[in-house]
Amino acid sequence: MKIKFHHIVLALLLATVGCKKDNYDAPSLKLTGRLMYKGESIGVEYNQVPYELYQAGFGKVGPIGQTFGQDGTYSSLLFKGNYKFTIPPNQGPFLWKELASGKRDTVAVALTGNQTMDVEVTPFYMIRDAKLTAGSGKVTATFNIEKVITDANAKDIERVTLYINKTQFVSGGDNIASTDLAGSDITSLNNITMNVAIPGITPTQSYVFARVGIKIAGVEDMIFSPLTKVSF
Repeated sequence: MKIKFHHIVLALLLATVGCKKDNYDAPSLKLTGRLMYKGESIGVEYNQVPYELYQAGFGKVGPIGQTFGQDGTYSSLLFKGNYKFTIPPNQGPFLWKELASGKRDTVAVALTGNQTMDVEVTPFYMIRDAKLTAGSGKVTATFNIEKVITDANAKDIERVTLYINKTQFVSGGDNIASTDLAGSDITSLNNITMNVAIPGITPTQSYVFARVGIKIAGVEDMIFSPLTKVSF
């Protein structure tokens, strides 16, 4: 069987294009930062609160989607270029900026090298002055709560939860023990005390990690106090 010359040329061209596609450099520029409110980090649940980056061109129409760490940090490896950063609707225990049209606002990012960009949000609540200690086989948390949003967007507290875990990942999905305080049982936002018994840990260790979270009515994601290592 004879193979026509123009078929050979076409095959070589396709192979060359394919090789060029495969030989693009991987993204190497880091965009990093934190969720912030007036200079303070916002704690969330690990891998549950997403953010999105959009870049025009390169055949991409959809977003580059990733999630925040439990301490509110984020990190993306990207190509040099211009991006738009946003947080999708109904995500996070906070309000994100919206335009007059009702669409989500975006933050322009001109990436030419490694860059740090903190993300300012407005939380519904903040946990203040959290102190977590251990004694008599339990972890005790004392803290205050600040209601940040008090206008028509304000929401009630559904519950407050004290979580403890063997590792540094602490949330509703990662814990060895927890205790709840219903929002309806909170008579004051100051000097709240909660405690939870420390269960047996195998293999044995003389510490746990702990933090307090607030579940806001009508909001899926909780906001957390900073992670604390509690020795006993």
